[in-house]
Amino acid sequence: MESSGGTNAETGDGRTGPTEPTNAEPGSEADPGLASRLRYLVTLSRPRFWFYLAGPVVVGVAFAAESVPELFGPVGLALFAYFLLPANVLLYGVNDVYDAEIDAENPKKEAGGREARFSGERWVVAVVVASGLVGLGTFALVPVGAWPWLGAFFVLAVEYSAPPLRFKTTPLLDSVSNGLYILPGVVAYVAVAGRQPPAAAVVGGWLWAMGMHTFSAIPDIEPDREAGIRTTATVLGEERTYAYCGAAWLSAAVAWAFVDNRIALLMLAYPVVVFAIYWSNVDVDEAYWWYPAINTVVGMLLTMGALTRIVPPASLLEALR
Repeated sequence: MESSGGTNAETGDGRTGPTEPTNAEPGSEADPGLASRLRYLVTLSRPRFWFYLAGPVVVGVAFAAESVPELFGPVGLALFAYFLLPANVLLYGVNDVYDAEIDAENPKKEAGGREARFSGERWVVAVVVASGLVGLGTFALVPVGAWPWLGAFFVLAVEYSAPPLRFKTTPLLDSVSNGLYILPGVVAYVAVAGRQPPAAAVVGGWLWAMGMHTFSAIPDIEPDREAGIRTTATVLGEERTYAYCGAAWLSAAVAWAFVDNRIALLMLAYPVVVFAIYWSNVDVDEAYWWYPAINTVVGMLLTMGALTRIVPPASLLEALR
């Protein structure tokens, strides 16, 4: 759940759009070859964040399933496969295309870094578009009740970075729109259970995502301010952004308490960690990279807890004897 501020290249008539693409031919110096292209796409898709979209699918299926076979149904597996890689290529690809200008100054995009820097290659745009078109096929896999959630994901995934809405440059909306990260889980839940999830679970998940996004924006405060980009984090400043994240995560825990007190207690780990970071000497640029691991552990605990409804721990222990 990465935040990266940015501006668009301006066209001759004043409209904004992605940076002008290059016209590299296969085999030229500007075209590095298939292996390098694949490595670039993997980097572009942010592997550390893959489970930010695919993880909620696992959690959604685990809470929706009522039998072991439902855990491994074809629809759930197809959704997991799409949200593991193609959806990340779409989400971060759109981000990189429309943030090319500001990313030229973003330290996270330096050569050899953890993120890719888009330089206008047309083949990258083609792959990003193809990832979106493949995603549209998922509508045929899920019931009509999941369509609004799936549609909301694609709208938010694109319009977070792309004009005309470009939520990422509007304070508060940049944070609120990042509820998109829980939508794959909602879609999976509806697809498997055949009913809508508890409203409090959606609210709790959305608030969690808001906190995650805004925390990830803290390292970008200075680059965004230099570029004239207004976000929730640039408006609040670093200290108040910590408070905002803590408040979002505390509110998420309260919402989850209406679903399950054990989940609410688990969610309290987030405000505890963010306040510990604030009161310590830990560099936020380093702490930023802790959260994929923290989210993986939390997601694993949520999934294991959900699975106990299907396979009681006593039965599992008996089977292992």
